[in-house]
Amino acid sequence: MGVIIRYLLIMVTIAISLTSVECTVTGLATFYDPPYVPSACFGNQDQGNLVAGVSDDLWDGGLACGKSFKVVCTGATNQGDPQPCLGEAVTVIIVDHNPGAAAIINLSADAFATIANLDAGSVYVTVKTI
Repeated sequence: MGVIIRYLLIMVTIAISLTSVECTVTGLATFYDPPYVPSACFGNQDQGNLVAGVSDDLWDGGLACGKSFKVVCTGATNQGDPQPCLGEAVTVIIVDHNPGAAAIINLSADAFATIANLDAGSVYVTVKTI
């Protein structure tokens, strides 16, 4: 009986350790126009139009490469557009590093346009690893 319980505890521990830990951060988002290659993570390999670069806060020594992040606009940052958020979320693949950037995430123009009016230039967001 002790062997079975020990085996079950080991299996539960393994299952828990394989579960991804979600992380949610808030901060500033900006956008950049194409082309989206080359990138720090994938060189000249195109990853599509819903991509992003992240600041040092999310880069995690390069471990952010290829991860998917869900981004939601939470509010305006300037007087250019007092209500830029469109009420949508966008999932992006991290392809680049923006060292020293003030924004926590730099979205492709297509990704930014999914969550906010491009005229805003920058918005506050919530970013969640998925």
